[in-house]
Amino acid sequence: MHRIPVLVVAVLALSACGSPAKETAAPEVATLASPSAAVSASAAPQRPRERLDTTPEEFEAMLAPYNNCMAEHGALSKSDLAKGAVAKPGSDKDTAKFDEANRICEPQYFPLPPWEKDPANPESKDFARDVVKCLKSKGVKYVEVSDDGISIALGGDDNDARSISMGMDLIPGCERATAAKLKD
Repeated sequence: MHRIPVLVVAVLALSACGSPAKETAAPEVATLASPSAAVSASAAPQRPRERLDTTPEEFEAMLAPYNNCMAEHGALSKSDLAKGAVAKPGSDKDTAKFDEANRICEPQYFPLPPWEKDPANPESKDFARDVVKCLKSKGVKYVEVSDDGISIALGGDDNDARSISMGMDLIPGCERATAAKLKD
């Protein structure tokens, strides 16, 4: 029990016994790139993470490594598919090629959702409930947390167009307001 404090004192005493500090040492200057920083940088790809305020342009930029990976594996990316790059339905071979490439590329490069909406975040369900409360306080009648516990469902069983329209307009503001409250 007393070994740890004794060990700490011994280490501190030994470190104080080193050579005396040079008084004429030149001040260190920060640089943009140092050799030690370049060596310690990880070569493994890092998945970008969206923010609640990520713009469509920023998201497309985040997708660039994913799209490049998909192209390297001979498949169209989700971006290409969303833009209608395929004039005809894909064949089984094309679907298999996409699935195989996506299995490799998505876990490495596809952007993670905002932390507030990430299933890995234990507080994401609370975030969704608070966003629903905000939307209801602003007059959205038919809104609830989806079955996944994280997504927001608008319109109810009747697909109320007013709730859907209002909700789509108000969700970003409610998400930002809720996130700001969590940071306080």
